[in-house]
Amino acid sequence: MAQIIIIKVGSALLVNEQQSRINGEWLAGMAADIASLHSAGKSVVVVSSGAIALGQKGLGLPGTSLRLEEKQAAAATGQVILANAWMMALAQHCISTAQILLSPDDTETRRRHLNARATMKTLLELKSVPVVNENDTVTTAEIRYGDNDRLAARVAAMLSADMLCLLSDVDGLYTENPAQNSAATHLGEVDALTPEVLKMAGSANATYASGGMVTKLEAARIATKAGCDMVICDGRPLGPLSRLREGARSTLFHAGASPLTARKQWIAGALSPKGSLTVDAGALGALRKGRSLLPAGILAVEGQFERGDLIAIHNQDGAVIGHGLSAYSADDANIICGHKSREIETLLGYRGRDEIIHADNLVMVDTSS
Repeated sequence: MAQIIIIKVGSALLVNEQQSRINGEWLAGMAADIASLHSAGKSVVVVSSGAIALGQKGLGLPGTSLRLEEKQAAAATGQVILANAWMMALAQHCISTAQILLSPDDTETRRRHLNARATMKTLLELKSVPVVNENDTVTTAEIRYGDNDRLAARVAAMLSADMLCLLSDVDGLYTENPAQNSAATHLGEVDALTPEVLKMAGSANATYASGGMVTKLEAARIATKAGCDMVICDGRPLGPLSRLREGARSTLFHAGASPLTARKQWIAGALSPKGSLTVDAGALGALRKGRSLLPAGILAVEGQFERGDLIAIHNQDGAVIGHGLSAYSADDANIICGHKSREIETLLGYRGRDEIIHADNLVMVDTSS
């Protein structure tokens, strides 16, 4: 069963764009759905559109053909309204919220990726619901995610989520555009994103695609590659998640591996080490049991690396026994190596992570052969 669930909410569902205001009844139903998931012990992140639509009215901006800087101004105004709407709706169920604004660098640059991941993981541990949107006030057209489907997929990958739910105005993927061909067949499940499946979304400028099916399949590619299942369902009815649990029509895209397995495959195969740490026998034994690497077990630090960089782990014979993402720079690692985690704040002047490499960010190398 899914433990970390990412829910993407589009502007058309949340905002009555004719009146530029929140669709309160729909949002109340969504908040009740999220509260139900919380009661079942699930962690929920919401990726919510709607800031620009909400900000336009207050600034007196026209509804179409906004310049980039006008969109950014509308987003800055609308984000306040959007975050407050989610906060008020979830507060009815005694659930706290937090606003997270991301730009592409925050999910694609390793150091920022780790910072954003740690912040959201902490919020989830505190039973809060992060409400995520693209940071439209500082990004430009050339460096944007471009849509919240792909942003939601990157958040799912960042958090090693189990399920991504895209609430849409369609109830899933069809073999063809159902508005143009009544014989189009609905697909309940997709095991792999084959070329044949990708063609079902149509061309990028088709009517069906303009509703987002092309970007939804791109989101499915990102999510499933990260080990996260993804579902597309009709989000327009009240309580869409409850309806989904009760069997409402949808399309489920299956991931090929678990989120943690996919993350470790990425660490093991996609990066080159920037430096290395040599560990003692006690630390080596702990690592082989699946534990994190603490500074007390480190004997030596080599190379120049920054927080978030990939580094190699050596045993005392110099053999590489693992790779991981460092929570500290080489300079800081040199200062705290050999010390207890409780001493980190005194040594560095700030309280960092207890571990130099967390178990989720560490892959052991098989040395048996």
